Amino acid sequence: MRGLRLQASWATGAHPRPLAASNRIIVTGLCFDSSPAMHRGNHGFSIRSFSGFGTSVYSSRIPHIERNRTPTSILYSTNSRCSIPSSKVFQRIRQFSSTQWCLEAKPPAQPTKTLRAENNNKQDEDIDEGFELSEKAAQAAQINLRAKLNKDGASGKKSGFSEVWRLLLIARPEAKKLSLAFVCLMISSAITMSLPFSIGKIIDASTKTSEDGQFLFGLSPTMFYGALASILAFGAAANYGRIIILRIVGERIVARTRSKLFRQTFVQDAEFFDANRVGDLISRLSSDTIIVGKSITQNLSDGLRAGVSGAVGFGMMAYVSLKLSSILALLLPPIGLGAIFYGRAIRNLSRKIQRNLGTLTKIAEERLGNVKTSQSFAGEILEVNRYNTQVRKIFELGKKESLISATFFSSTGLMGNLTILALLYVGGGMVKSGAISIGELTSFLMYTAYAGSSMFGLSSFYSELMKGVGAASRLFELQDRQPTISPTKGTKVVSARGPIRFENVTFSYPTRPAVPIFKNLNFEIPQGTNVAIVGPSGGGKSTIASLLLRFYSPSEGRVLINGRDIKEMNAKSLRRKIGVVAQEPVLFSGTIAENISYGSPHSTRSEIVAAARKANCQFISDFPDGLDTQVGPRGAQLSGGQKQRIAIARALIKDPDILILDEATSALDAESETLVNSALAALLRGNNTTISIAHRLSTIKRSDSIVVLGNDGTVAEQGTYEELSARPDGAFTKLMEWQLSGGDSKPPVSPSLDPETEEKPWVEQPEEYGDAEANDKAEQQR
Repeated sequence: MRGLRLQASWATGAHPRPLAASNRIIVTGLCFDSSPAMHRGNHGFSIRSFSGFGTSVYSSRIPHIERNRTPTSILYSTNSRCSIPSSKVFQRIRQFSSTQWCLEAKPPAQPTKTLRAENNNKQDEDIDEGFELSEKAAQAAQINLRAKLNKDGASGKKSGFSEVWRLLLIARPEAKKLSLAFVCLMISSAITMSLPFSIGKIIDASTKTSEDGQFLFGLSPTMFYGALASILAFGAAANYGRIIILRIVGERIVARTRSKLFRQTFVQDAEFFDANRVGDLISRLSSDTIIVGKSITQNLSDGLRAGVSGAVGFGMMAYVSLKLSSILALLLPPIGLGAIFYGRAIRNLSRKIQRNLGTLTKIAEERLGNVKTSQSFAGEILEVNRYNTQVRKIFELGKKESLISATFFSSTGLMGNLTILALLYVGGGMVKSGAISIGELTSFLMYTAYAGSSMFGLSSFYSELMKGVGAASRLFELQDRQPTISPTKGTKVVSARGPIRFENVTFSYPTRPAVPIFKNLNFEIPQGTNVAIVGPSGGGKSTIASLLLRFYSPSEGRVLINGRDIKEMNAKSLRRKIGVVAQEPVLFSGTIAENISYGSPHSTRSEIVAAARKANCQFISDFPDGLDTQVGPRGAQLSGGQKQRIAIARALIKDPDILILDEATSALDAESETLVNSALAALLRGNNTTISIAHRLSTIKRSDSIVVLGNDGTVAEQGTYEELSARPDGAFTKLMEWQLSGGDSKPPVSPSLDPETEEKPWVEQPEEYGDAEANDKAEQQR
């Protein structure tokens, strides 16, 4: 509880405890000394009352308050003894221990003070939890998620005919094969729908035989049944052709859609990946594409089959008996209306399920990819609970979908059964009156069953189509998104050699536009030099590399290579001329050779070996498979130093014009650092321009010049190591002193972190006397 702590002792002879009062608030509390005698009904208590006064209220009455302006609780005691009911005592305790009471008593925007009190020989201290928000935090709260995909797809708009039509257009490249499947569908449906009519004629003919002994349609029974069996077999063959064609077409549509979407995802800019979760993107590429493929192939075929069967069925029922057909007309409106509402509900639930599946995929991918970290903190149960929480959300949505489906199909099934009963009742009377034959009634009932099945099929088709529309809207959103920095537009870069200049560059990350990283940043890197970029953490060192790689574009100003603005360059060809060795190198699942040749896929085996030797990758000879050794996901089979040297070999084989070293040795041990540094020396001996984002002194010393970034987003200093270290009050010297001291003091580059000007977040309140006797002595001394 913040602002007030009330401690009541119920033991005989207990002493009153001091109360911690909020600043400038009067707090009156009661501590209790229980009477030894306990009786039924009201119990007696020995009570001492204390009052704490804030400085803003009674400062004129207490002289020493004027001498000490810090908010302090003044405790004084008046001994009194009275007998009150215990219910009143508990009521007072509840009042003072009420959270709402404390919140109302707590003044806004005041530093939190603490008062230590002894309770059962234990120290209990109230401290302010959390951190005081800085100005940068307020700026960071202004988030721009313009690149974020809408989780429900279609930007929340209702699905209309245009989306359904666009969904169907996905299958346009397979139009010929789908047409063949449609022909097979018509053949199989026509044969199937002729069966009830034939059965009705068979029943009528079985009751009376022609005089010449012929059975039906001028055929003997053997010939008639043989012909009917042949027709049914032909229908089965047509149905087989329909199914196999649609399955193959569906798989081809899914494969093509996934390939197209993956390519579209891969060309997106860094802003897109800053705003979207990888798990949601994976869900769109996997489960959403399956739903779409099934919706426009198998589901579409089932819908067409149901539509044809229903149309033929109702037509044949009208041909047999208009009177009985009019009864069925009462069934169509409620089923159709229910199907519309059912389809809308299923569509919305489908979107929610797919969204939560994306979250589940993200949790699984992130946690399983960092399972060692979870295990090192004994967080297995926490992660399992996190995963199960998301599973339960999907389960609840699935239950809701099951409830809606069960309600719809059971109600429509009941209506269908009641309709059959009504047809039997009316049709039986018509058979007795001779209006129709028993064979015609049988045919009508069979067509009714077929038509009812078609209605259910159409309802299922509509719900599955809405699922497909919900999934397709998520795919269309990703497909339609155009990157702000296109990797294929611009002038092709033949050479990236030449001086690099940042000219009045102002930049903030697109997702945090209110947090400036650079303000009018200016510096130049000559061709063929090795430049170290140093500065405080969060000062924008890695951002310089991101801007140079065209992951982002400056808000203002220009980044020039050999006098040309990189905005006019083809980003893809520019990146081919830049080599990057990151602080934590990323290796892909595959062999060592595949990872080394990643930057130059057409490299020969000898070129791969040469690059590996230059990068000091002698450890490869210790593996049984040599260069064909599998590195595992993210290079899990290799040590940090081994991964780093493979990353250097990957950069070496490109022979880049510009090399970016993002503190390539910061996380390595001494032995690995020595080997990596010797490998880096091979890179630095070339004619390329090297930009080293540095923290270690060894990396800084071997640089030709140093650029020191300040907290204000500008260049604080620039020069050689000898020049900058000769300035005792320079930003570089103070930054190095701070690093060499182990970071015990605050970094001097940042004026806002100066200990002399920094505001103390809180001042601890001095301890008061802990018991009544001590307070009495204090009063006497005063």
